[in-house]
Amino acid sequence: MSVTMSTAAPLLSTSHPSVATSTFSFVDYVVFVLLLLLSLAIGLYHAFRGWGRHTVGQLLMADRKMGCFPVALSLLATFQSAVAILGVPSEIYRFGTQYWFLGCSYFLGLLIPAHIFIPIFYRLNLTSAYEYLELRFNKAVRVCGTVTFIFQMVIYMGVVLYAPSLALNAVTGFDLWLSVLTLGIVCNIYTALGGLKAVIWTDVFQTLVMFLGQLAVIIVGSNKVGGLGHVWDVASQHGRISGIELDPDPFVRHTFWTLAFGGVFMMLSLYGVNQAQVQRYLSSRTEKAAVLSCYAVFPCQQLVLCMSCLIGLVMFAYYQENPMSTQQSQAAPDQFVLYFVIDILKGLPGLPGLFVACLFSGSLSTISSAFNSLATVTMEDLIQPWFPEFCEARAIVLSRSLAFGYGILCLGMAYISSHLGSVLQAAISIFGMVGGPLLGLFCLGMFFPCANPPGAIVGLLAGLIMAFWIGIGSIVTSMSSSTAPSLNGSIFSLPTNLTTTTVTTLMTSTTLSKPTGLQRFYSLSYLWYSAHNSTTVIVVGLTVSLLTGGMRGRPLNPRTIYPVLPRLLSLLPLSCQKRLCCKSHSQDVPTDCDLFPEKKMNGVLWDSRDKEEMAQDGSAHQGSSPTFVLQETSL
Repeated sequence: MSVTMSTAAPLLSTSHPSVATSTFSFVDYVVFVLLLLLSLAIGLYHAFRGWGRHTVGQLLMADRKMGCFPVALSLLATFQSAVAILGVPSEIYRFGTQYWFLGCSYFLGLLIPAHIFIPIFYRLNLTSAYEYLELRFNKAVRVCGTVTFIFQMVIYMGVVLYAPSLALNAVTGFDLWLSVLTLGIVCNIYTALGGLKAVIWTDVFQTLVMFLGQLAVIIVGSNKVGGLGHVWDVASQHGRISGIELDPDPFVRHTFWTLAFGGVFMMLSLYGVNQAQVQRYLSSRTEKAAVLSCYAVFPCQQLVLCMSCLIGLVMFAYYQENPMSTQQSQAAPDQFVLYFVIDILKGLPGLPGLFVACLFSGSLSTISSAFNSLATVTMEDLIQPWFPEFCEARAIVLSRSLAFGYGILCLGMAYISSHLGSVLQAAISIFGMVGGPLLGLFCLGMFFPCANPPGAIVGLLAGLIMAFWIGIGSIVTSMSSSTAPSLNGSIFSLPTNLTTTTVTTLMTSTTLSKPTGLQRFYSLSYLWYSAHNSTTVIVVGLTVSLLTGGMRGRPLNPRTIYPVLPRLLSLLPLSCQKRLCCKSHSQDVPTDCDLFPEKKMNGVLWDSRDKEEMAQDGSAHQGSSPTFVLQETSL
């Protein structure tokens, strides 16, 4: 999702805004308080159900017994934050429906995780996604991935809590720090006590609230301007209905290719390798349920994107007939939707409260997922490998303490965010900067058997350096320019659903000429960020791996590799397949038979083994250089 920001109208002002007169009625406050109480009640129910009999597996992985439906809605809610709810309608209002084509990226962006990432993660019986990095490379790579993820999420948590509270305070007069503290405390309690199961089921409830809040705005708003048909006609007359822009230039902010294909990499960084999502896949009772939950997200994502875009169009049509006030026209773009909602719902008691509940549901779902995933990776990747003697009771206390500690840290980050000033823009952008390199690290391990630990570490560092170079350079260039912003700019993605939450930084350039040199490099569209940075990790990682001898003499667990070559060769005619005999002189690319020896290669899923067996399998392959022959039966 996009929240557009420029130097003329900053997304967030750290000065205290002029407090608007509250339009909340008693009924609105009741609706809002009910959201908090019901969310807390759902979490506490799962916390106290079976109290004293909880295990670490129940807290961190919901005992791996979750069904398809709650997992799918939790996947949707995890990255559908309040920033996205405010940002996408603003994007459509200002620039038209070109952003709607992002929905084209959802197909591959969810199909690839369902058929590549989920099977590998699930069959390895992981708890943390970064545990895969140790199985594939070594412990040092695992720690590097974990630390990178923790840095990414800690920075993001404070912003996603503070930003909507600040916008709400500016428009409605809703007390800023009361809302921040209320959100943080409620979320902290049910996440720390109830674990992943509480988080998932509260996500389900909060997703329904988000749907209802957005639907109320669409129905009431379209009714006030003459129906959705009239809304579409008005938008068409003013050029807000965008056609398919086929410009292949990656420096153009939004084109069909950028949205449909660049967006795939952004989706993969969110739904393929991010711990918050992987943890939900792995909590499913079966691999099939995990895959189905990923499929179920697709229509839900399309519906969410459609509703957000419709709100933007309804808002545009409304303000063509009812001009904005001076205060509204001078507001930051992230406040447009709130002003619009107050305008159309102020005479309907309960509905403004419903939309505020919708907004805070987005924040609650995102923050609770962050708390839980951070506690999980800290426990699994940084504590248990070094202190394996922890008893179950102590591990449970430590897991809850970690979740609670990250909650306190989130409140601290929200306070710091209020004093960051223009640096806050960089803090918001970090989430998108880090997602691409992490995606590249996992792809390097899964698709390239010759990649080794030195290559993985150097590749990750190169990807992070490239990401921050482009990202920070774009921000500095934008801030130091004094000319009016153009529409070609970089947008940094933040997971909120994605669809994806994004914050847009409009590059400042002259209207007569395009940026040149490094300024043009800094104007790379945000949707290509993940693709660019993940490719950097892969290219540098492979180069270093080949220079350091590849995986020769190192153990390679074949279950951590996705057999790209056999899959591609299976597309050839059978006559060509029979003649192919592929040999590797260093480390083999495993075939499907190597990966799944328990069952014949007839499309039937193999039974998962536990981690000890997989470790033995990896050791058995150490130092060996078997020849693999592609036969017709193995394809």
